[in-house]
Amino acid sequence: MWEYEIIGEYPHDRNAFTQGLYFEGGHLFEGTGRRGESALRKIEVSTGRVLQQADLQPFFFGEGIAPWVDRIYQLTWVAGVGVIYDKESFEPVGQFRYDTEGWGLTHDGQAFIMSDGSADLSFRHPISFRELRRLRVSDASGPVTALNELEYIDGNIWANIWHRDELVSIDPETGSVNGRLDLSGLLAGARPLDPEGVLNGIAHDPSTGHLFVTGKLWSRVFEIRISESS
Repeated sequence: MWEYEIIGEYPHDRNAFTQGLYFEGGHLFEGTGRRGESALRKIEVSTGRVLQQADLQPFFFGEGIAPWVDRIYQLTWVAGVGVIYDKESFEPVGQFRYDTEGWGLTHDGQAFIMSDGSADLSFRHPISFRELRRLRVSDASGPVTALNELEYIDGNIWANIWHRDELVSIDPETGSVNGRLDLSGLLAGARPLDPEGVLNGIAHDPSTGHLFVTGKLWSRVFEIRISESS
């Protein structure tokens, strides 16, 4: 098990249905969902101000995001199509396809890692998005389903689980859950009344080791320091 300490709390757009999150260059990048509201955003951490935004076409339901070199990839939920953006301009420069639902997205420096709401993660080629291998995630009770937003951190895959108030750490070779972080203590100050306002969003700042975590429609982003329980 892991434990956490809150380092900071920052404003978050209560209307943002957070589906993807990562940290780069001092800013948060967020992918939001719901048809007609889905977008890619660059956010100033301290204020929550949206510095840059690209809206998805209204028939797309936006999902996870991840950077690759000078591009940002964004999944959509059930369309089987993702959008590629120029990282600087946020202009769409292409699309990619996949044959599952799209939920969470990250990368390990060699391949994208994608969740689809099941207990499986797929590793995908960073250019063609072709599936390279699949990984079944499990713990002592069996397969861990509803894997959602993802972040690759120091050799492990961290994941939100839909409608659960914890993060899990996953061995990328075996699929075994090797750690858990209970974040239920954050909910009282940020979670909305909407039943879909669940924990979702993990961003890692490699310069400090801290995580930024939030949820769908939450009013706050939390910066936390994590450590293994003694």
